[in-house]
Amino acid sequence: MNKLTEIVAPAASAVKIPALLFEMIRSFVVLADTLNLSHAVKQLESTRQTVRRHISQLEELMGAALFEVDERRYQLTERGIEVLPEAIDILARGKIWVQGNTRHVGGLLRLEHEAPNGWNFYQQQQPLTQIWDGESDMLREVFAAWVNSKGELEHLNFQMMRPYVLVYRDSPNGWICIELGQESFYTKWWGWKNARSSIGRPLGQFPGGPEFEAMLNAPFREVQANGGVRLDEVVTQIPREEGEQPIPLAYKRLLLASRFPDGSFALIAAIDRSRHISIAGLDQTTLDVMPPDAIVAF
Repeated sequence: MNKLTEIVAPAASAVKIPALLFEMIRSFVVLADTLNLSHAVKQLESTRQTVRRHISQLEELMGAALFEVDERRYQLTERGIEVLPEAIDILARGKIWVQGNTRHVGGLLRLEHEAPNGWNFYQQQQPLTQIWDGESDMLREVFAAWVNSKGELEHLNFQMMRPYVLVYRDSPNGWICIELGQESFYTKWWGWKNARSSIGRPLGQFPGGPEFEAMLNAPFREVQANGGVRLDEVVTQIPREEGEQPIPLAYKRLLLASRFPDGSFALIAAIDRSRHISIAGLDQTTLDVMPPDAIVAF
């Protein structure tokens, strides 16, 4: 039996996955957003019976209630709150996959999104050897400090690199930026005044919106789950000022699992400009029109 057969043909004792699982998850996400069955039915273009059945089937499969209903008013349970971010992510990633915008190249994940307005976003996971073999001294120093600090955000060994990184915390609304280094790539690009407005803002409200959030969420979740490190290269277009035309930009992003003093998970993101593009299907011409002043001074 090959690997694909093993995945598609579950063992007799395995949970039987409903054929309409995607629609069931969609019903859950929309009802969680509206907390009103009538509004959810209208948005889904479905029926009350169908949405109720979808929620009931999900609750049976998960072995826990997702909603509490009091006089027709819906509220998420604690379990519902916990599983909602992943459900939103599944829908977003499903949309990206069915459009042919996600695939693996050399065993590493490649994502792309090209919007009708001309905005685009390409992201490809890179081997960790690029940390040592690549062009960025800053990424090497951040990684070394992370190792020496044993992943503790407030460790003395990491303090010299704090000005160069962003720190994220997970929340029911997704990943939230809680710290923005004054010497970070993001600050150098937007300027300190504009960059500070991103603190406390959910990832989906950053430039690019929900599609951007979906593409970033998978790497973030991977690092959260394995407690390790991930390196991605990104080529996209980002304006320098609100309302300005987007400018082509290529950068490498190093994600590192970390811990706050109370032991809760913290995600460190170190970003440095790319001078060589290694994303499959893209070439070096993108670099020709990138501004020269968006380099992290290190």
